[in-house]
Amino acid sequence: MSDVQGLDQGLAKLADMSPKGYALGLHIRFASAHLMIQTYDPRWTEIYTEKGYMLADPMVFWGFGTEGAIRWSALNLPDPHNILGQAASFGLKYGVAVSFGPTSSRTIGGFARGDREYTDAEIAQIQDVVQDLHVKSTPPEQLTSAQRMALRLIAKGSRHTEAAALLGISESALKARLRSARERLFVRTTAEAIQRAQEYNLL
Repeated sequence: MSDVQGLDQGLAKLADMSPKGYALGLHIRFASAHLMIQTYDPRWTEIYTEKGYMLADPMVFWGFGTEGAIRWSALNLPDPHNILGQAASFGLKYGVAVSFGPTSSRTIGGFARGDREYTDAEIAQIQDVVQDLHVKSTPPEQLTSAQRMALRLIAKGSRHTEAAALLGISESALKARLRSARERLFVRTTAEAIQRAQEYNLL
């Protein structure tokens, strides 16, 4: 099973365990996540994004300062914008925050339900999945030279036929290189692969 399939399976498990949705930032570096997945009520996500709540969210603040897991109800941090109270009005009444990884590449997630607190066993299960996803989604330190060359040519505007001719390979071989680069970078399109490779100085 590829890491991408493993990611999809892990995210499906988190969805099952978060009836009111979840938000997960994998490998947050310089305030930007390598992968960001959100399944909360879209109306709440829109308010949260518009008002820039991430910088004031007690759950996120806790996540950067602590590794582990905590119920939202146990967060003893300032919440001047009443973010947790506002979230509750969209059904996110009970939740757990999970944080994992070094501060230079941290994964932070919030998982919600509307009916009751999470049990210790459920929290441990969510932690296991988050840790597994963190490991599976670790950004690569480098691409192969074949992947780099293929991405560079497409980034410069070459079409598949032209890029393949320049590399002296068939078009299907070029597509295979681009596909392997996408998988390595955990993205679905070549444009996203180019952007991510540039962000990580891999080109």
